[in-house]
Amino acid sequence: MRSLEFRTTLPLLFLFFVGVAGGSGGQWVVLQRSIGVSAMHMQLLHNDRVVVFDRTDFGRSNLSLPSGGGCRRDPHDRALRLDCTAHSAEYEVATNSFRPLTISTDTWCSSGTIAPDGSLVQTGGFNDGERAVRTFRPCLNRTCDWVEVSQALAVRRWYATNHIVPDGRAIIVGGRRQFSYEFYPKTHPSDMTAVVLPFLRETRDAAENNLYPFVHLNLDGHLFIFANNRAILLDYTKNSVVRTYPTMPGGHPRNYPSSGSSVLLPLEPSPKEAEVLICGGAPAESYARSVLKQKPFLRALDTCGRLKITDAAPSWTMETMPVPRVMGDMVLLPTGEVLTINGAKSGTAGWELAGEPALTPVLYRPGSPPGTRFNPQSPSTTPRLYHSAAVLLRDGRVLVGGGNPHISYDFYGVEFPTELSLEAFSPPYLSAENLASRPRVMVPVSSSPIKLSYGERFILRFTVAASLRRVRVTMVAPAFATHSFSMSQRLLVLETKVEKTEGGAWHAVAVAPASGVVAPSGYYMVYVVNGEVPSEGVWCHIHSDGADAA
Repeated sequence: MRSLEFRTTLPLLFLFFVGVAGGSGGQWVVLQRSIGVSAMHMQLLHNDRVVVFDRTDFGRSNLSLPSGGGCRRDPHDRALRLDCTAHSAEYEVATNSFRPLTISTDTWCSSGTIAPDGSLVQTGGFNDGERAVRTFRPCLNRTCDWVEVSQALAVRRWYATNHIVPDGRAIIVGGRRQFSYEFYPKTHPSDMTAVVLPFLRETRDAAENNLYPFVHLNLDGHLFIFANNRAILLDYTKNSVVRTYPTMPGGHPRNYPSSGSSVLLPLEPSPKEAEVLICGGAPAESYARSVLKQKPFLRALDTCGRLKITDAAPSWTMETMPVPRVMGDMVLLPTGEVLTINGAKSGTAGWELAGEPALTPVLYRPGSPPGTRFNPQSPSTTPRLYHSAAVLLRDGRVLVGGGNPHISYDFYGVEFPTELSLEAFSPPYLSAENLASRPRVMVPVSSSPIKLSYGERFILRFTVAASLRRVRVTMVAPAFATHSFSMSQRLLVLETKVEKTEGGAWHAVAVAPASGVVAPSGYYMVYVVNGEVPSEGVWCHIHSDGADAA
């Protein structure tokens, strides 16, 4: 069992307040009025910096590349052949600052995941980016930047979905008129294999597409893949469908452009069950009507479905949300709650095809009785519709950005201007009334991130001013967020025992997940949760042989 020396650190939560709105249902804070780039895609890295990017063919962004940084020259670009503005930025949480990054190939509607070493692996896109792979390796200084390989994928991957698999590779599923999957990294540079998956063709829409399917890793190592209104369990090692699930009740599509959202609900210690939640979306006819500008736009869907994907005879359980929502982002919180944020109440995904911004976030408590699970929160004042995103930060806040329902950067003369701001939403567990109940983990002095092996027992020493109430340790994988789906998002509740120590402190003795099937190798945020109040997270790195990461 691993025991470590610790020190207390100041929570990141209280560092920056540019403008505040909120109440008992959470609190909103504007972090940056403009970072110059609209957050179509976002990824938190293990150095507490967030990589943000949109697409390269919007036209000029509001963030210039550094002098001598190299303008992008692209003779095939549909907007600008010479562009000296940035289309990616690195946001540093601790200092509330950002810097431009250089990206050359077009990242429009692309996908990504975090590799076991902590690097962001980002794939596909449009035009010259459709077969590109881009990597961003985190660094402590401000010198790291994107590294791009333009022809690294077997086929074009536009609107595809990525997920990390237990051997550390990313599986890349689907995309525009691509009814197949492939892996990255390749076993050999010459490996340009794409594996045909008939299910994706069978569930395509009227435009012959199957875009951004929902993909989750099951407890048996197979992949749950949901497309349109149907789902399968895929043994990707044999390209074999091992289970076909019932059609989701109602028959409505839930993937882009209907754009509902989905999460794998929290996994309990030594899990035997896995359950998927899918919420929101748009009726089947919504996109066609919206394209024809038939207003009012159709009302978005207000239903959620839960499915225990490990059951021998699984069936959907349906619930009704407080408000309809399309293009919402679902974020797993350290407590095991699900936050749904952003989106619209009518219309569909696409250029100017939605209305009625869904400004009110909703908390969903999976373990509460049916009929009591949804809890509306304090509304935002910033519409975030198409091309918005949200990610969990280590301090427990949710970083929210993006919103550009136009074909270019439009700030005037449109109903919903391009949104360049970043905000943080603080769930109720971060309110002043819960401060005394919030554990303060004594962060490692010299062993951060914590290095873990599978099945290893480890100790988190913490203090808390109030009394203890059902203490748990949770692990959350940082997800790649784009287009209403957070790829590789995962939360595990660890086996936990609490012991009293000298000096008023406590030990949370936790057991790391048993295998890479439950928790693929890589970086996770670990939290001590007191009742429904989490500590600030601590980064850990879990690996099969305990090897150090970069």
